[in-house]
Amino acid sequence: MATRAKYHHGDLRAALVDAALALVAEQGVDALSVAEAARRTGVSAAAPYRHFPTRLDLLKATAARAAELLAAELAKVNELSDPRDRLAETARVYVRFVVRHHAGFDLIFDERLRVGDQALAEAGRAVMDILLPIALEITGDARAALDLLEKHTAAAHGYAVLHLSGFMRRRAPAVEDIAEGAAEVSRALATRDGRSG
Repeated sequence: MATRAKYHHGDLRAALVDAALALVAEQGVDALSVAEAARRTGVSAAAPYRHFPTRLDLLKATAARAAELLAAELAKVNELSDPRDRLAETARVYVRFVVRHHAGFDLIFDERLRVGDQALAEAGRAVMDILLPIALEITGDARAALDLLEKHTAAAHGYAVLHLSGFMRRRAPAVEDIAEGAAEVSRALATRDGRSG
């Protein structure tokens, strides 16, 4: 079987999570199964259950990995000096990420997954640790920063999901066009909600 070459007695847990993330990217969260992750990893159907007793356990680990990957991509925006530029760039990064992985905040911050899962909670915090300081720098106020992030996230996620659904592909077929639209909304929000002076 050709898939057996994918796993060489290294970190089976990580290999299963990577397989699960790829499966979600290809077919969506509903298609995720422990058995399919095992098949793609090239191990027996029973092998994953030592690491992931249930589908929910694998789903939580997959969400945590998605959050880690997203945080790593978002961290690159800190090279930009203007906080409005950084916020706009996080929208672009997020849209590209969701289109590539077919998962985003809807998976990372799903309350059903986060309850009692320390790794996922920490991975989600890592994402917010990048976004919140940008919003605070723009607004100068914690409540206003959270409000800005809520709108920013809704816009970026909306653009990504509408692209994936096919709704926006006729008008803007390229992912970069969709990413730019999300960035424009985030910049407008940041300009509107930014502190004066």
